[in-house]
Amino acid sequence: MKFRAPANASEAIRIQKRLRSRVIRRGTVKSRIVAGADVSYKGDVARAVFVVMRDLEPVEQVVVDESVPFPYIPGLLSFREIPPLLSAWKKVKTVPDVIIVDGQGIAHPRRCGIASHLGLVLGVPTIGCAKSRLCGEHDEPGEKRGSWSKLTHKGELVGAALRTRDGCNVVYVSTGHRVSLESAISVVLACAPRYRLPEPQRLADHLTKQ
Repeated sequence: MKFRAPANASEAIRIQKRLRSRVIRRGTVKSRIVAGADVSYKGDVARAVFVVMRDLEPVEQVVVDESVPFPYIPGLLSFREIPPLLSAWKKVKTVPDVIIVDGQGIAHPRRCGIASHLGLVLGVPTIGCAKSRLCGEHDEPGEKRGSWSKLTHKGELVGAALRTRDGCNVVYVSTGHRVSLESAISVVLACAPRYRLPEPQRLADHLTKQ
């Protein structure tokens, strides 16, 4: 699917509402070749990063800096971050089984966060793994690694508050595109053997800040 740049916030919201029905919330994905995607900002410049890992060993990393195309508006992050991510994706040579995106999937007020939007544009399975919650409520999961609780918004299951390390703060995992919540949780845990964030996402986050 081709990315469409909106003229303003109202058009961006209309696009999200239209795209949410295209998001596929089912599917089982492998955790062998996994990419992490993240974007950071310095002034008017966005740094987009993909890190591809095979069996948690780095295979490829791509870093692209380009001007920011869209203003910061809460809930419309994908229109700001997907253009530089697409520029970086063009340089990625190893197609991953799944991409873990630093951000929300369907755990979004309009069920189309950056992980879902990116998955639709690329046609690749995606998972949203966010450090903070954008919407919804959840009970506190157990303290042990692998414990999780349902994240619900307006009565709908949209994700999970997942403990990736004993006693550590949770991450918010949600379906991006073409992956079930259960499979998303499994992939995130498999990719986070030592740290709070999955390794591909953690390394991508590190590279955005260098």
